[in-house]
Amino acid sequence: MDVAPAPTPPPVHARALVVGASSGIGAAVVRELVARGYRVAALARRGEELERLRAECGAERVLARVHDVQRVAEVPALFEELVRALGGLDLLVYVAGIMPKIGPLEFDTETDAEILAVNTLGAMAWCNPAAEFFQSKRAGTLVGIGSIAGDRGRRGNPAYGASKAALGHYLEALRNRLSEHGVRVCTIKPGFVESAMTAGLGRLQGIVTAEAAARTIVSYAHRGSGVRYVPLRWLGVSLVIRSIPSFLFRRLSI
Repeated sequence: MDVAPAPTPPPVHARALVVGASSGIGAAVVRELVARGYRVAALARRGEELERLRAECGAERVLARVHDVQRVAEVPALFEELVRALGGLDLLVYVAGIMPKIGPLEFDTETDAEILAVNTLGAMAWCNPAAEFFQSKRAGTLVGIGSIAGDRGRRGNPAYGASKAALGHYLEALRNRLSEHGVRVCTIKPGFVESAMTAGLGRLQGIVTAEAAARTIVSYAHRGSGVRYVPLRWLGVSLVIRSIPSFLFRRLSI
């Protein structure tokens, strides 16, 4: 059984920015941060969902902004605006992601491009200004939500796995670049988490709630810098999957 780390107190007057906050893991992360004393800027495309989350958590604790992560040109100015509104920034969590259903014989470049735009390029667009800001103050934490699906080239959804593999590579590079400046970078690799993304996949073994995942993510963000599988048992699964030779892996229906 995977046990979430014991809660770590947040910094005094802690401020966080969560991108992809309207539902699933993102909304659960906002709730968890607010419960731990953060003031949070929550961004997502769906304004109504954001307003419900803001009303639930308290308007004085959550600043909501409608934003499509594919509009990368908007990010620098919006980042500066939100940092000013929060009075600073201690934590950025990039949760936004899509995983459209792909048929076994389907090859659709337009869909693939959208997956990469949201899952990878959107993350880069938000992590870049945050990395520069944290580097300048020599403190702060960046968190990106990857996936165990990025650990091997699975046949089911090539572009989704590739987007998460690229995100993991990018976050590792940021971690190596920023570590000497006092900035921590966390790559979170969930297995199956209850969300709209997994709702159509049928019964999934080992699935956890978004709230349980959020508790682990926020706890790790307070003390870690590196890769964290959620739940932790997926680390063992990943080690096995990555050890399978390619000629055998391609024969597996995964």
